Amino acid sequence: MSTRLSTCLSTGLSALGGGRLPALAASAALLVAGLAGPASAAPSASAPAAPTADTAAAPAVNLATNPGFEIPASSLADWGSVPGWRCSGGPAEAALTTTAPHSGTSALAVTPAGDESTGECVQTVSVQPGTTYTASAWVRGKFVFLGATGGTDRPTAPAWTESTNGGWQKLTTRFTAAPGATTVRLSVHGWYQQGPFAVDDVRVDGPAPAPATAAASVPTSDKVVFFTVDDGWQTTPEAEQVIAANKLPITAFPLPMAAANNPDYFRRVTAAPGSSIQNHSVSHTDLTTLSPAAQQVEICDARDSLTRLFGTVPTVFRPPYFAWNADTLQAAANCGMRTVLTADADFSWGASNVWHEGTLSPGDVVLMHWTDTLADDLRRALAAAEVAGLKPAGLASYLR
Repeated sequence: MSTRLSTCLSTGLSALGGGRLPALAASAALLVAGLAGPASAAPSASAPAAPTADTAAAPAVNLATNPGFEIPASSLADWGSVPGWRCSGGPAEAALTTTAPHSGTSALAVTPAGDESTGECVQTVSVQPGTTYTASAWVRGKFVFLGATGGTDRPTAPAWTESTNGGWQKLTTRFTAAPGATTVRLSVHGWYQQGPFAVDDVRVDGPAPAPATAAASVPTSDKVVFFTVDDGWQTTPEAEQVIAANKLPITAFPLPMAAANNPDYFRRVTAAPGSSIQNHSVSHTDLTTLSPAAQQVEICDARDSLTRLFGTVPTVFRPPYFAWNADTLQAAANCGMRTVLTADADFSWGASNVWHEGTLSPGDVVLMHWTDTLADDLRRALAAAEVAGLKPAGLASYLR
């Protein structure tokens, strides 16, 4: 650690005084212990080993979501959010800027709101276990850090810079995903009382996860059928009563804003064993009209919002309008989704459509929607399942 960095951190901590000093001193000590040197330095001797021959042969792609900060926020996203990223201070600290980006038309500008904030922005990146990745970002400002945690096989020192002297500087670090790990937490942040900073052109380079599997039904000989319910704008007590009375395992695909309007309702209607809350995108846009990068934002941001609301991470993605393409399958996998699921029966809004010959069959996925007709739709689907000798079952356990 450089003398100048030690002096700067000590000065900043001393200026705070009072009860804030011990906590920040502890944080500084941890940070100092892990720092390997300025961002421009080569990886230290303790850096992860180079990729194996197998992983080196796989094509390296950029797995970061909205890496250049060029994707605009959806009208149904959290107000002031930065697509693909979760910033600790929200819109009070972090926003897109078009002033002198490193490339493209915009960058991320962060102004920590007070002495207690480093202005951290994070995202979850899907990785392959035991595989080495290179993370990089262009930054501008003083004491800016880039790191990956929460899924690495060993503590990895962040890349950092003391100052970019008003220009842009590239930070680079490498990490290896731990055995069994499928995600890491990528973060960029400043330091206490060091002022604003900017970020652009983030990369997490390495092999991508295998594309998600597309399915309209579940291959099984079990006498089961799966009830799935989309959107979430109309939540009725009548539907809740039918679900509770029949102890129905429901797979809910709510939009994040709809779910946030009444999260307790969705917790109650997915309380039966086998129920789960899964991913239906942020804005219910036809994803085939979007770029791969924009598709990834739609899926990853919905995953993050639902995870914050309900404490479980979705692994199934239902494309709006059942519209998907090869880019959707890869974007879904990049967001941790294992299955892109449509359906082979529709009982929404009074319908009783089975999209194959005969009645409902084992493994069929039934589409419904959270509407004012859902109570009757559920009763009709239950009756159809009974005629076919089937019982509703939990979808997620069959897709593992």
